[in-house]
Amino acid sequence: MSKSREPVESLILYHLFKWSVVSPMLHVYFRGRIYGAENVPASGPLVVVSNHASDFDPPILSNCMRRPVAFMAKEELFKVPILKQAIALYGAYPVKRESADRSAIRSALNSLENGWATGVFLQGTRTPDGRITDPKLGAALIAAKAKAPLLPVSLWGTHAIANKGSVLPKPVPLTVRIGKLIEAPVSSDRAELEALTQRCAAEINAMHDLGR
Repeated sequence: MSKSREPVESLILYHLFKWSVVSPMLHVYFRGRIYGAENVPASGPLVVVSNHASDFDPPILSNCMRRPVAFMAKEELFKVPILKQAIALYGAYPVKRESADRSAIRSALNSLENGWATGVFLQGTRTPDGRITDPKLGAALIAAKAKAPLLPVSLWGTHAIANKGSVLPKPVPLTVRIGKLIEAPVSSDRAELEALTQRCAAEINAMHDLGR
């Protein structure tokens, strides 16, 4: 996240929104369970990689990190009323789907340089059941450039949040599992990035398979 997006006022709004809206929704409305929170480093650059099945995933995942996370989010979400304000407060920045969005990569690197965590959905788009089937190399590339470790996270149940015909999300049970840190790649060699990406996908899917 660039320095222009890190004033004290923004962090205050971030925490107000987190504790007044997102955290109560996650723990009460969605009956959220969080496992592995102790695996999140309290400070320093960090690339959080996750599966993705709902537009609500960025604030839910960020809430579980116990520290601000700057997220790549598809640019279409910044056109949705209320949601666009919510994800902006949570440090999201737009990325164009199906393209190499260099501005998004720069935003991710800026956030890491400033000690923030940055979040990347490993497949780049939502999947119907939350499982990762076609992981992309973006997260590993960012980690290589920033020399930042990766943290695999599984979101279980978010695929069922969407409630057709209603503006309210469905109160489904959610489970978030946070894995162990994975060291940053030592180079930007494509073979290494592919191997690391597949490792992240395998660990996330394994946690997702544990279910509720």
